Amino acid sequence: MTGPTWAPLPDAQHAASAVAALHRSAFGGEPDGVWASPGRVTLIGEHVDYNAGRTLLVALPYRTVVAARRRTDDQVQVVSAQERHGWTGRLTDLAPGRLDGWTAYARGAVWALREAGYDVPGLDLAIDSAVPLGAGLSSSAALVCAVAAAAGSLAGGADLLADDAGRARLAGLGVQAETIFVGAPTGGMDQAASVRSRSAHALHLDCRDGAIRHLPLDLAAAGLALLVIDTNAPHRNAGNAYASRRRTCETAARALGVPSLREVVDLDNALDRLDADESRRRVRHVVTEIARVGAAADLLTAGRPAELGPLLDASHRSLRDDYEVSSRELDLAVDGARRAGALGARMTGGGFGGSAIALVHQPDLELVAAEVDHALATADATIPRPTFLLGTPSAPAARIC
Repeated sequence: MTGPTWAPLPDAQHAASAVAALHRSAFGGEPDGVWASPGRVTLIGEHVDYNAGRTLLVALPYRTVVAARRRTDDQVQVVSAQERHGWTGRLTDLAPGRLDGWTAYARGAVWALREAGYDVPGLDLAIDSAVPLGAGLSSSAALVCAVAAAAGSLAGGADLLADDAGRARLAGLGVQAETIFVGAPTGGMDQAASVRSRSAHALHLDCRDGAIRHLPLDLAAAGLALLVIDTNAPHRNAGNAYASRRRTCETAARALGVPSLREVVDLDNALDRLDADESRRRVRHVVTEIARVGAAADLLTAGRPAELGPLLDASHRSLRDDYEVSSRELDLAVDGARRAGALGARMTGGGFGGSAIALVHQPDLELVAAEVDHALATADATIPRPTFLLGTPSAPAARIC
């Protein structure tokens, strides 16, 4: 059996050169610039964003890059290094709805800017991405935010990357593109992580008011690494299951007389007031997960990231047992990582497939990856082999050149 497979990580200049070459090939000219926006992992704080909770996010070094050129007409052309089919249309063709296909996210970004009053011109957009697709690592948010940053800049006077106020606006436009134009549910934390993070820090996002804090997370200096395990397992019924859990949380909040589950302060009392066992379990996850985020934030503030392990483990148990969004592949990955000596591990993202993370001592990185790879490879012939990534806390969206 071969060893673990690691996702390639092109450096910024190589990525810029590659996407510029794609632009020249597709459109016969040089781009006006190249913009990039990263994927993300949730360090802890899952399924709390739509409950007005708090979450801790890490921007990945894996990015979606967009080479863009302003046109003199109202045509928009979109191509990708990962997809055979692109899209060509006019600015007036952009209209929201439940749209299929990857280009909907790029079109949605342009639409959202125009709806917000930005004078977006016709555009030639070439896209390349190192963010794994369908892995729960926010490839859609990376795409939307990269295109929005490029389109905003080329609209003139709309450098949404100039300061945090602009970045917060960019994140909001990304949410509108996904929820209104594409029709995909998102709570906003993916877009915030993609454009408002900071290198060597975790982003503490308050989903009630959008306030952020940058908490130190220099893993290398602490002798740690964050292993990201893309199980390559497809999301199973994730859309319907997500909607169901969101409805359950909203119904429980109404029954408890609070605006959101963030306001629940006496968990035992709240659970006693709910009739359905499913509601009690969902509420218990949300309330305890928000508390775990607070404890994790305290550890990072105190410079003690190695102590995060038990919180990650508890988060996974809660997501598996109370929120029921894990999967066999995710559980195998988490169990394998712990067995190999990880300090803690949990699924990350919406669940039902996708990715897990494991906090490990740097010297144990390859050992843990090998054990997880072996656990998944030998469990069942129907389970795909995983792909591994490094979750180094990285910089947010930026113009590369």
